[in-house]
Amino acid sequence: MVRTRSHRPDIDEYFLKIASVVAERSTCLRHHVGAVAVRDKHILATGYNGAPAGLKDCLELGCLRDELHIPSGTRHEICRAIHAEQNVIIQASLHGVSLNGATIYCTHTPCILCAKMLVNAKINRYVSFGRYNDSGFIRLFKEAGIEVDLKERPPSQISYLD
Repeated sequence: MVRTRSHRPDIDEYFLKIASVVAERSTCLRHHVGAVAVRDKHILATGYNGAPAGLKDCLELGCLRDELHIPSGTRHEICRAIHAEQNVIIQASLHGVSLNGATIYCTHTPCILCAKMLVNAKINRYVSFGRYNDSGFIRLFKEAGIEVDLKERPPSQISYLD
């Protein structure tokens, strides 16, 4: 018996699903965010939101933002976590990889701070399916010529052909 796939994801869905898996490593209690930097269909770096490497995280300490009743999308400096987009830039840097011309696939749209960093990293495109509570990136990306594609959330199911 020959089995066929019911659906082959296009390249954007493929990398958004990978970003979703990366997000599973998040230590944030509010949002699990994953990012994948890609150029020429090759993964350059990944990042997820969480405390700096080797330091206690929100899973262990609790969420300071929740304790202080700080709304999502505001007062980023209060959070102990590094955002997924920041971590993807840091990981690329640690491994000597330029993000110039890359596409960032992320589970959420960026905050304005991450958007500024991505502009300076010279990415060309940002693809997401989730919306973070900060829309300041839209005007900034438009001015910088960064293409933004907001897609449907990819299915969480993985198709196996055993």
